[in-house]
Amino acid sequence: MCQINEFVRSKKCIDMNLPDFMSYSNKFTAGDFVEKISRIAKRAGAKLVYAALILYYTLQSDKISVKDKAIIIGALGYLISPLDVIPDAIPIAGLGDDLAVLVYVLNKVWGNVSDEIKDKAKSKLGKWFDEDEIAEINTLFDKDKE
Repeated sequence: MCQINEFVRSKKCIDMNLPDFMSYSNKFTAGDFVEKISRIAKRAGAKLVYAALILYYTLQSDKISVKDKAIIIGALGYLISPLDVIPDAIPIAGLGDDLAVLVYVLNKVWGNVSDEIKDKAKSKLGKWFDEDEIAEINTLFDKDKE
């Protein structure tokens, strides 16, 4: 089984054993997303929040396919849902599965993410994180760092 950090570093792990996050698409609402991100931001870390914000803002774009919107909704629904593979309340590991799902989907749609969306997500991070914490997002896809 692929470890989450291995997937984040390599972006190539095939056997991720991801849950069927598409079954969570009915859990997504914009209000629940904003509430969850506001509540877990510091505990989740800048990388998870940045990935979630990029997906959220990409979802609002009219330049993305219906198929990509569907997988984004599934991933954000998974993030919002209190019922997932590793309960969010478990320290450290609890949000790891959420990050894996977000990064997996982010890799699928990255080519459709505009610089404007990236900047908007990065700007929003300033609400919850200081500059040093925000700098961590630069390693989100870095295969040499966690």
